Amino acid sequence: MPNSYKLDKVLFIGASTGGPSQIESIIKALPKLERTAIIIAQHMAPDFVVSFAKRLDEHSNNSIQIVKESLKIEAGEIYVSQGFSTIHATNMGLEFHLACSNGYKYNPDINTLFSSFAPFVKSYKTLVVILTGIGDDGVSGGKELSLMGARAITQSQESAIVDGMPLRARALIESIEVYDTNGIKNKIMEFCN
Repeated sequence: MPNSYKLDKVLFIGASTGGPSQIESIIKALPKLERTAIIIAQHMAPDFVVSFAKRLDEHSNNSIQIVKESLKIEAGEIYVSQGFSTIHATNMGLEFHLACSNGYKYNPDINTLFSSFAPFVKSYKTLVVILTGIGDDGVSGGKELSLMGARAITQSQESAIVDGMPLRARALIESIEVYDTNGIKNKIMEFCN
């Protein structure tokens, strides 16, 4: 059940290979969210999204929802993206639009999700976190958010299970902050308070 607080902070987490255990550790550590919504984009086969969300929900102080078409983004909620998820403004606030990821390289497509939020960065305090993974999905979207004023964080080489996405993020996002896994968890806790 969403709380009655006004949404004023949005945290994005993008990850691929090695991400589920790190995301679970972060979500488990969070207290009850008030003014923050968290949107997770973890590469995985569509059939595994439901079990991943269920596992997060078992260890979370906050409600976990799977992104679906026209789902409103509320303070105090954690969303697990799937498919081709984008964020749009309506007269009721922000909501997700969802298309099947067939024809796209990743499920979900992190760059597309991140980039869709760029028009709203000035209206919400925004943190984008790029975790472990092969490739560079999320990096161009993270850079776009950073250029609009979002804060960006990624993992150090030593703490990333696979230093593909973090390596590209460190190289291409000019103002990105770099921490080990515990440092990232602490920065996320600070942001959500």
